[in-house]
Amino acid sequence: MCRGDDPNCAGFEEHRRRFLGELAPERRAFIKSGFLATGGAAALAAGGISLVGPALAQASAKGIRRTAHYHLPATAETVHWGYFSKLLKPQVEIASGDYVTIETLTHHANDDAERMVTGDPGAESVFLWTKEAKGVARRGAGPETSPLGPGGGLGVHICTGPVAIRGAEAGDVLEVRILDVAPRPCANPTFEGRSFGSNAAAWWGYHHKDMITGDRTREVVTIYEVDASGARDWAKAVYNFPWPGVTDPDGVVHPTIDYPGLPVDHTKTKRNFDVLKGVRIPIRPHFGTMGLAPREADMVNSIPPSYTGGNIDNWRIGKGATMYYPVAVPGALFSVGDPHASQGDSELCGTAIECSLTGTFQFVLHKKADLAGTSLEALDFPMIETAEEWVLSGFSYPNYLVDLGPDAQAAIFGKSSIDLAMRDAFRKMRQFLMHAHRLTEDEAISLMSIAVDFGITQVVDGNWGVHAIVKKAIFSDRPS
Repeated sequence: MCRGDDPNCAGFEEHRRRFLGELAPERRAFIKSGFLATGGAAALAAGGISLVGPALAQASAKGIRRTAHYHLPATAETVHWGYFSKLLKPQVEIASGDYVTIETLTHHANDDAERMVTGDPGAESVFLWTKEAKGVARRGAGPETSPLGPGGGLGVHICTGPVAIRGAEAGDVLEVRILDVAPRPCANPTFEGRSFGSNAAAWWGYHHKDMITGDRTREVVTIYEVDASGARDWAKAVYNFPWPGVTDPDGVVHPTIDYPGLPVDHTKTKRNFDVLKGVRIPIRPHFGTMGLAPREADMVNSIPPSYTGGNIDNWRIGKGATMYYPVAVPGALFSVGDPHASQGDSELCGTAIECSLTGTFQFVLHKKADLAGTSLEALDFPMIETAEEWVLSGFSYPNYLVDLGPDAQAAIFGKSSIDLAMRDAFRKMRQFLMHAHRLTEDEAISLMSIAVDFGITQVVDGNWGVHAIVKKAIFSDRPS
């Protein structure tokens, strides 16, 4: 763990200087000062229209004198694989207003270890798996004795953290500003200057039982190349291969992708390099899984999203966006993972371009006592704010851990529907328009039909999602 003022953290300081140097002057000033008193980054970008108004911003800024900047690397000691938990020991405790640069690893890196693991000490420590040792033994929220391996793959995402926010309590709201997102460069000299990601068209994908050619039950992995410098804003396919079946180092056979981090032996794959020729895939780096620890269970599968965030899989959760989360447990316990180079709405085949990323975040705590009368007063779900939009996340079950009872973590995978997620998104948007913008119900319903866009966030995460998007400019002439 490094702090920004630690002279021993040369690598971190290099990243920090690059990060600050790339920002426009007004953004550099924001980073240095915290900019809390005027409502933060979102207020600056949106001409003052933000969920955090000046009064709440000033209340939340009390006591902040000097912010610190930390670095949280991704190693076998700093990640938890496949679950959120209120029992996890924080990797770092910070104060409201502080910054943390957090490294994240894709759980699909072993689909091509040569390009995504080899030569990278952090990734090598996490993905280490031999007959004698396993870098991260537990992968998922399932039992230690699962025949697939500890954790049973009931949860798949490598999450870095948690980060504890000093003074955070249930009922507060945590604002998380995503200030920078950068691809993790390949550490193998053979592929210098590039990053890579994997897309798995897998058995849990929406498409899987609706194939019309070839082997109707196939899983196919496509490897993509990304420019590590960020100069090229598109990715290209390198090759694809049908899942060959894997026998892991413990001797367990995996005919399908049923446990995360399985090491693929490419002497046994049939690689097709003639794939998606001439196609440029737009890059929009973001974090598929980001959120806080829920209160309802000691260990929670990382796959279904819920009221404290988690695996929302919305590509808008990238650089320049701000997330708002209801705090459920002391310290909030923020974790981030499932990094994506790009994804479309729906994440239809099961995954995005799963590509390791590093993000820089600022955390601002809004205490429950200061929320009365503000737009965040009734927030009980994760919400996205960008410079131009508010994005509300609807799920089939808003809090499936409560909604589905003692067997919720198993039941959710058989209960989701787009109808339910759409209903939840509608209800949340109605509440938001009536509460935050003081519209009548009739006004809100009319506005939703003519000016709010509803989209399918994902249909692969157990608890399916629909998001509702409203433009801030709609309210630019409305009295404050």
